[in-house]
Amino acid sequence: MLTENMPTQCYQFHSCLSQQQNLLQDYMRTATYQRAMLVNETDFRDKVVLDVCCGSGILSYFAIQAGATRVYAVESSPMAKYTQIMVQSNSLSERIRVLEGEVEEVSCPDMVDVIVSEPIGYMLLNERLMESFLHARKWLKPNGLMFPSCGDIHLAPFSDEQLYFEHYARATFWQQRSFYGVNLSALHGAAVDEFFRQPIVDTFDVQILMARSVKHCINFKEAKEEDLHRMEIPFVFTLLQSGLVHGLAFWFDVAYLGSTSAVWLSTAPTEPLTRWYQVRCLLQTPLFAKLGQTLSGTVLLAANSRQSYDIHITATVDQSGFRSGNILDLKDPFFRMPSWFHN
Repeated sequence: MLTENMPTQCYQFHSCLSQQQNLLQDYMRTATYQRAMLVNETDFRDKVVLDVCCGSGILSYFAIQAGATRVYAVESSPMAKYTQIMVQSNSLSERIRVLEGEVEEVSCPDMVDVIVSEPIGYMLLNERLMESFLHARKWLKPNGLMFPSCGDIHLAPFSDEQLYFEHYARATFWQQRSFYGVNLSALHGAAVDEFFRQPIVDTFDVQILMARSVKHCINFKEAKEEDLHRMEIPFVFTLLQSGLVHGLAFWFDVAYLGSTSAVWLSTAPTEPLTRWYQVRCLLQTPLFAKLGQTLSGTVLLAANSRQSYDIHITATVDQSGFRSGNILDLKDPFFRMPSWFHN
């Protein structure tokens, strides 16, 4: 039975072929998975593999390419019928078996040597697919492998006055006092609050970062599902420049730790762009800080029933006592994409 807090994992977002196309066309994502599996073919050769929330099944094909004898591909969404069509059309019905349903509900016929998945959302954890990935370990043999094996969430303070005022200006509409003869201005404050609850998905120049990043590590082989329901990330940054801190920037790396090689997929702003971009969370009020001062506080990621997280940020500049923060809804990001961005 699914618990009340359990998100509907492989849900309808991924059931559209257009969404699967976006995933497959992300070269950094798809090529890194294939490289990680083929370079570690000794971990797949003659092995049984479980592909969790498999979507199009692309990782199942990579496992076969690396020498797996059998792959169980779990997919609960309407996408499962397309997965089955693909398996049959590629003449792999004898080696890839599609298990339709939630990973919490299906029955895997065998214990497996490797679990593969792409359970990754914005800020690594959005969509809460990671919990299904961890849940699937009940079928993993002792000393079996997880691909990916671990993940690091990075955060760093940033200064970006243009972004702050641009975001604030989105609520200007609600300052109108005669919109078709109606005064809207009473809702301006509420509109500002609503827009500031939106994390901003885009990319940026690393020069706006005011300190070295802090990272929070998650070992997918050892973490419990409930560990992902509430994660507290304390931070202490020593500022490398003076200026206004407008918020915190987030990105992540995941590692595929095979017997032969460790392969990393990074969404850092210094790396080629991926479908996950980076995420920035604004403070409600910017904080002025000087070179050498410390900015300390906490990011709390609290899972919610909408396959996502509420982000609670508190931040204080040392000695000055100036404090700011914000509560944001990762389920409702603002996509700030220049025209040259591609899905």
